[in-house]
Amino acid sequence: MQNFDFSPLYRSAIGYDRLAHMMDEALRNDAQPSYPPYNIELLGDDQYRISMAVAGFDRSELDIEIERDTLKVVGRKQRADAKPTFLHRGIATRDFEHRFRLADHVKVVSAALENGLLNIELVREIPEVLKPRKIAIDGDNVHMLERRAA
Repeated sequence: MQNFDFSPLYRSAIGYDRLAHMMDEALRNDAQPSYPPYNIELLGDDQYRISMAVAGFDRSELDIEIERDTLKVVGRKQRADAKPTFLHRGIATRDFEHRFRLADHVKVVSAALENGLLNIELVREIPEVLKPRKIAIDGDNVHMLERRAA
């Protein structure tokens, strides 16, 4: 894989350092963990659902945390005093930590554990100020917008 140098971008652009950092992270060779398996669904224009297969985990063993633009899902299995003897072990219950990078204005609405699936509902809520708006060509609206900004 090729390595890209983003230093020219840092020299000629202001405020794009976060974008270059994200691209640099995406190009690293670190593979995202595949356990536990998960799906990301698009439910509507601005609605999403992350479904993670967490069979064998109790609610008390799962932790969901948001820090800035990162959603972190952690599973820490409580260790039993007596170790069971398995004849066949097909259900993995190892500890995990999975991180999802969230886009701007994406918020977690709810989380539920049903039938071994952890469902995390997300929604993108764009503030009114950032939504596109039409400006009338006659000068009255422009003066009003300038007064608000002042």
